[in-house]
Amino acid sequence: MTDPARSFGSVADAYDRGRPGYPAEAATWLVGDEPVTVLEIGAGTGKLTEALVAVGHDVHATDPDDAMLARLRARLPDVPTSVASAEELPAADGSYDVVVAGQAFHWFDLDRALPEIARVLRPGGRLALVWNQRDEQIPWVRKLGRVIGTQEHLRDAGPLVESAYFDDVEEESFRHWQLIDRDSVQDLALSRSNLAVMDEPAREAKLAEVLALYDDYGRGMDGMQLPYLAFCFRATVAQRPAPTDPAADAGPATTAPAESDDVLLIDFS
Repeated sequence: MTDPARSFGSVADAYDRGRPGYPAEAATWLVGDEPVTVLEIGAGTGKLTEALVAVGHDVHATDPDDAMLARLRARLPDVPTSVASAEELPAADGSYDVVVAGQAFHWFDLDRALPEIARVLRPGGRLALVWNQRDEQIPWVRKLGRVIGTQEHLRDAGPLVESAYFDDVEEESFRHWQLIDRDSVQDLALSRSNLAVMDEPAREAKLAEVLALYDDYGRGMDGMQLPYLAFCFRATVAQRPAPTDPAADAGPATTAPAESDDVLLIDFS
């Protein structure tokens, strides 16, 4: 069976059309309102990247799936990208002010990823996490969750709280809404990892359920508002692994795009 963590590339278009973005208030709380250097892990099609760039941050976006990054590059051609995982980050020691992950932390091998994230952060740097979660206090939204699944409800900052590499964990949430219609609600369903790994008959049956629900509650082509809460966490790096490069803390890694779309950032100072 396909690994759900690596299933999104096959539904990258649906993911890009169907998933919600992130409110500017959440991006500011996560990373700050003064421009900093940001390494984004699990950037996907650039939903969070777009919000971070709009706030003014210098972002280098990474994702293990090149098909997802292709959509990010089309949306944000000036943002440097790398095909990379949280467990092997393309950056020198101490090169970033903030590492951020949206809708991705629960996919990481945390025994490897947390020290790796701590390694690339500067002293006093932060790890910031966010999950978009549908507000299922509303009955029709709860019914939608029963049909398409609630995997994004796996937000869990417990490993961050317990990690020796990070300290001072803070939490905040921000309400926002996504306008959906009869087409985009199908894209939302198709972007789910549980649907992505289904065979075609099972996927079509699930989409029929989604459309039946929408037709019961929706307003046709006028669409409807799907409520979300963006649950945000941030923590300060407390300790870092021994440097892999004695000169790693001498200066920041360059973030200028190279000739290729995928950029490996290395500090040669």
